[in-house]
Amino acid sequence: MSDTPLRIGVLGAARIAPLALIRPARKVPGVLVAAIAARDRRRAEAFAARHGIPAVHDSYADLVADPSLDAVYVPLPNALHAEWTLRALEAGKHVLCEKPLTANQAEARQVAEAAEASGLVVMEAFHYRYHPLAERLRCIVTQELGPVRLVETSNCFPLPVFSDIRYDFDLGGGALMDAGCYAVHAARLLVGEDPRVVSARATTLRRDPRVDRAMTAELAFPSGARGRITTSLWSWRLLSLRARVVGEQGELRVLNYTQPQPRVPHRIWVRTERGVRRERVFGAATYTHQLQAFRDAVRDGAPVLTPAGDAVVTMGVIDDIYRAAGLPPR
Repeated sequence: MSDTPLRIGVLGAARIAPLALIRPARKVPGVLVAAIAARDRRRAEAFAARHGIPAVHDSYADLVADPSLDAVYVPLPNALHAEWTLRALEAGKHVLCEKPLTANQAEARQVAEAAEASGLVVMEAFHYRYHPLAERLRCIVTQELGPVRLVETSNCFPLPVFSDIRYDFDLGGGALMDAGCYAVHAARLLVGEDPRVVSARATTLRRDPRVDRAMTAELAFPSGARGRITTSLWSWRLLSLRARVVGEQGELRVLNYTQPQPRVPHRIWVRTERGVRRERVFGAATYTHQLQAFRDAVRDGAPVLTPAGDAVVTMGVIDDIYRAAGLPPR
């Protein structure tokens, strides 16, 4: 690895940025959060002072054009992900973009094509995928459970603040977009196949029936496996971060597959013909693992587990779920 740190600029003073990038950068050698821009320069200056970011730019465009930066982190609203990822690529910058990578599949294709043409790294920030837990789950399924017959994934948590941007249709909001993209991605990971959508049902906002505050969907995989995803930001199911896989030779259940932090409990339960066991998988915070992987991909050409091409498939499933539920894709 080069002795020169990977210099990352942040687009927007988003609430997720300290957790997802700034704190992990203090633990990951060879990474420097070097600049920030926000719609309001005063807000960017306050954010920079609070988190020790040395440079503040007047606009997103100025930050993307900064020749001293190697990469850009995009924690903007979903509707802006594609635009600023593409502009960063055009400026020769690698991109770590919050999930979902884009607002819909058409945008994901555009980003994937641009990433391929540029040779630059584009990583969709499904941070859970970079923790050792995700790989352990995948190995248990493939090595112990036999052919998968059923996968169930859920990601539900309460967000009763309906003024939040995650409820704004024009900004790419909705429960499926925010929390549910994890459930869709994890179902694909655990089965190892890409599904088609059989049916879906949404619970929507009264003030904007285009926006889902909860969603369930039934999936079908090419091998014959069935799937069900459940997600919500506000419904009777207040908190559920679980996955279950049933195979011909056993069953796996996991609690908190999305964010197995050092101080946040997660549990794996496995049943096979050899009996029942429980496991835990230890590691650093998911965001720390993700930033290490991004650094290694940029500096050493290490593989990206969540590239733009993978987002094309995830966003296609999300678009189809919306259509099946009678709602427009974002």
